[in-house]
Amino acid sequence: MDTAGDPEGPRSPGGDGPPGSTGHASTWLSREQLFVLISAASMNLGSMMSYSILGPFFPKEAEKKKASNTVIGMIFGCYAVTELLASLVFGKYLVHIGAKFMFVAGVFVSGGVTILFGLLDQVPEGPIFIAMCFLVRVADAISFAAAITASFSILAKAFPNNVATVLGSLEVFSGLGLVLGPPIGGFLYQSFGYEVPFICLGCIILLMVPLIMCILPNYESNPGEQSFWKLVTLPKVTVLTFVINSVSACFGFLDCTLSLFVLKKFNLPAGYVGLVFLGLALSYAISSPLFGLLSDKMPRLRKWFVVLGNFITAGCYMLLGPVPVLHIKSQLWLLVLILVINGISAGMTIIPTFPEILSCAYENGFEEGLSTLALVSGLFSAMWSVGAFMGPILGGFLYEKIGFEWAAAVQGLWALTSGLTMGLFYLLESSRRRRAKIHNTLGTEEERTALLSDEISS
Repeated sequence: MDTAGDPEGPRSPGGDGPPGSTGHASTWLSREQLFVLISAASMNLGSMMSYSILGPFFPKEAEKKKASNTVIGMIFGCYAVTELLASLVFGKYLVHIGAKFMFVAGVFVSGGVTILFGLLDQVPEGPIFIAMCFLVRVADAISFAAAITASFSILAKAFPNNVATVLGSLEVFSGLGLVLGPPIGGFLYQSFGYEVPFICLGCIILLMVPLIMCILPNYESNPGEQSFWKLVTLPKVTVLTFVINSVSACFGFLDCTLSLFVLKKFNLPAGYVGLVFLGLALSYAISSPLFGLLSDKMPRLRKWFVVLGNFITAGCYMLLGPVPVLHIKSQLWLLVLILVINGISAGMTIIPTFPEILSCAYENGFEEGLSTLALVSGLFSAMWSVGAFMGPILGGFLYEKIGFEWAAAVQGLWALTSGLTMGLFYLLESSRRRRAKIHNTLGTEEERTALLSDEISS
């Protein structure tokens, strides 16, 4: 099926074609593309606010209901595990379910679950409260996995030559949701109590559902024969999933350790700790569209972005503490500066990975359609969830055992390893293609010589 609003039909996937291969495509968005962007942006904003609103006050309320710190951590952690499993399932069966239906259903369930979370303070304390928290959190993760998997697939279908640009631009709304969620939730909690933040946000998300149902185009496709196993076992895809894990784990590490370190090291009031995170969130949200645009306009830069981004991230985590062997005094301005650089390096690393995986799939025989887009979207979401689960667990353990400075350095080694692995793979890939090109050139010359010899003999 051709792209909505695109009279020229299908083009080279992911923008990997030579310059000028797109013909005279208009730079203006079609009506369908604009509606897709509005739907995806509203989903990103609402989902990220729903995800981040828990941070300021839910742990305190859970403690009142006799939930231990370990159990509270598990309630947060089960989200990533559930999203991992759900993303793989939804990626596999998106074509059967329908992309639009999955998107709308995910947003609808997310709004309802957010309201239910606001009613948990009415549940009896102890095991019943804990069980309900797990059920609601699992349902929230399933709804988000459905919405985000369908969103990635629809966006890639609607913008086949600008995937990275669109995904990078929408990260602005994800970052905005992460930034706005905690302060708005904290203000409503202090002013009106526990229920109001969740009920207000849940109602706003539910009001988005009729709008999305009306404006979102309906993309249909036949089921494909490819599988997740075939996709993930491609060597390049395997290495790229390791990169996705690394970036996601770095974010997860900071979620569970940075606030504790800042409170202990700099004696900041609790209200100011959230401002420290703004440097990371804002720099990531602002830089992502730029790296997306560059990735689409100059696809050859993607490999450099991924490798360089990992190296810069590794350096940032060495300097977060900083690691004691550097003998650099820890200062608040330095910490904020490093977080800003880390946000930029994260955008540089993660934005090119989706079009890289998509291009690799097409190069290895995957059909150009919604079925392949669903597989790639599900894989991307699942691998991000793996890092989001492992990062906080490993970070919390290392923080208790060796302190923040060394724990951050160990996390930086993860990014360094993924960067080195990715760089080595690209070097081997370039060498292999160069040898293949030389072999093809020699073969052509031998055939031409043989043909000339036959003509002379005749």
